Amino acid sequence: MFGQRAIDHSPGTHYRCERVSAVNGQYFFSTREGSLEGPYFTRTDAEREIAFYIRRMMQASDIIESRSF
Repeated sequence: MFGQRAIDHSPGTHYRCERVSAVNGQYFFSTREGSLEGPYFTRTDAEREIAFYIRRMMQASDIIESRSF
């Protein structure tokens, strides 16, 4: 996938990969920021937490943008 996020300085190639992984029966998800979040008991729990994580990151970004004025 070729694209540029608003915060990127230049266009780059971003490869999509599976964000949820299982280790010893526990589930984790990786973020663009390079963190590994978890553990979660089920894959469904991890996928639900991905949505919550994205929402939190977007809210934090909105707060930072609103304070820059």
